[in-house]
Amino acid sequence: MANIKSQIKRNRQNERRRVRNRSERTALKTNAKRVHTAAASGEADAATEELRKASRALDKAASSGSIHKNTAARRKSRLARATAAATASS
Repeated sequence: MANIKSQIKRNRQNERRRVRNRSERTALKTNAKRVHTAAASGEADAATEELRKASRALDKAASSGSIHKNTAARRKSRLARATAAATASS
């Protein structure tokens, strides 16, 4: 346990950020799952709409610092490829 006042404050800040980041990252996983589910079911319109929502959420998470911007770009790319493959096959 820290004895220094500034470190005690820093620990409080870190805990708040950790909880916020965890919930944000969990929501991102849920968004990705929705995209994959819509793509697997062959619903092109639904998959495209879910991809748009997921991309927006990823961009917001990257801008807030919850995830790295390259991680967001990589995930968006993978989701877009999955959606494109599903819409092309249907």
